[in-house]
Amino acid sequence: MKVLGIWIMCGGLFLAGCATPPAPVSHDGLHLVQDKGWDQLYVKPDIDIADYHAFALQPCTVAFRDNWMRSQNSGRNIGGQRVSERDMQEIQERLAAVCDEYFEKSLRQEPAYRLVAEGETPEAAQYDTQTQVLELKPAIIDLDIHAPDIDGATKVRSYTTSFGEMTLLLEAYDARSGEIVARIVDRKVDQDSMNHLQWTNRVTNMADAKRYMRSWTRSLRNHLDASR
Repeated sequence: MKVLGIWIMCGGLFLAGCATPPAPVSHDGLHLVQDKGWDQLYVKPDIDIADYHAFALQPCTVAFRDNWMRSQNSGRNIGGQRVSERDMQEIQERLAAVCDEYFEKSLRQEPAYRLVAEGETPEAAQYDTQTQVLELKPAIIDLDIHAPDIDGATKVRSYTTSFGEMTLLLEAYDARSGEIVARIVDRKVDQDSMNHLQWTNRVTNMADAKRYMRSWTRSLRNHLDASR
């Protein structure tokens, strides 16, 4: 049995770094597989990723951790520059665009995998019984930026020891049946072991986010190649 080792769930919930051991079988029938490349791995039994000859990449979505804006604004002076819903939306859009870019680039690098064209449905791409399409749905969840660089009348410099954290949730579906094949959740936490304060801004925040994206998409590509 060939298995693409890139997928995770914890006790049936979309969580990473869980204190309790994960369930051996998820609520939707995926089985736990040990894999050092990711926090945890769940796959459909007897799945063979090599059977899939094309991929449909869905747009990435981004979600902040619960009460992130409230926590950010609680530490800011009344009348000072506060995080708004618009600020959150702009951050989500920028990060989603980077996520889309990195996932597409990882699949298109040589030797390239076939990607379903924009506007083409995964079902239409399955032009014969030999072609199976795997639909990938990436998402960034629990985004926690410690010092967001937001626009305002007064520019304020923020100094932190880390960017924050973010978690990748990636689900894969069989495009023909719509059945989930695998799921991954992998948490990245930025830590400065030397506790050195550094100026944190939009550029440094995005540089850290891109570093995580490179790690995730490199692992994805390595596992896809290894399955063949």
